[in-house]
Amino acid sequence: MSSIWFAMAVIATTAVVALAVLATDVYAETETVSVEGGMVIEITYPKEIVAGREDVISILVKNNGWEDKQDISFVFSLPDARSIIIDPADGIIIDRLTQSGSLGKNISLRIADDVKPGTYFLNIRYTHTLIANNETPQEPFTQDIAIPIIVKEDARVTIKATTPESIFTDAQFPIVVEVISKDIDITDVVVKLTPPDEIEFLGETLHTFSRIEKNEPTIVTAQIITPVEIDTEYKIPFEIVIQYTDDVGDEKTDSQTVPVILRPRTFMELTGDGGIWIGDFFIAPYISIGTIVGIPAGAIMTLLIKKRRYTEKRH
Repeated sequence: MSSIWFAMAVIATTAVVALAVLATDVYAETETVSVEGGMVIEITYPKEIVAGREDVISILVKNNGWEDKQDISFVFSLPDARSIIIDPADGIIIDRLTQSGSLGKNISLRIADDVKPGTYFLNIRYTHTLIANNETPQEPFTQDIAIPIIVKEDARVTIKATTPESIFTDAQFPIVVEVISKDIDITDVVVKLTPPDEIEFLGETLHTFSRIEKNEPTIVTAQIITPVEIDTEYKIPFEIVIQYTDDVGDEKTDSQTVPVILRPRTFMELTGDGGIWIGDFFIAPYISIGTIVGIPAGAIMTLLIKKRRYTEKRH
């Protein structure tokens, strides 16, 4: 029984580690630096940060050497960006790290609203003193490390609409809207689809989401229902509006207009769901290709004549 519990614990631990690695790959970069005396420094920092936001830089230092190290320090400077605040500003000091010892520290990173977009470099001066045979301090060792900080002007929420290049009368066509928040999680999200006056939607035109996570696409679909008759070809606009609350509590609205060509139906047309129009006769998509091919031309003409006669009687 104990072996079973041990195996389960190993599996659970592996899953947690895998998730942590995935999260790091998606949202952060890790710089690993090996220096004198078997010291290894791992610095994990955000890939990008939006102006007006806060984030964290994590530093993990490991002593893989044979001797202890003392007076370990990290001193930070950002000469090109005074509006980027590092806390603690005085840096990090570690009195002593024994063989196989390790220690992690977090640094708060705050970007002011007025910081211009671009790449800035956080300069880190690392210092330690090796204790030879764990008795005699040596000359201090120093190494400079530069970490890029990419500042973006504002969080981006993109709207991508996919529709047919053109649509024709008396048919249905799909419209697919993809919403992606590139930089932050957003909450209280409302996606509204507004068709032009001559078009109807099959399905909901208003969609709400409590939360959309960073870089996680959210898909909204609907069916366009076109009018029965039009005389000429022209463009019609579909408006897509998204309202949301960003990570600092501000309510925002973005929109996109997608133009689509609406035209009269020609003699033979394929619909978005696989159906076929032949004149005024519609073959549903659930009829197999073999069935369509097997219909004699005379039978199709008879159906068309019956359809036309029925239409005339209605008028």
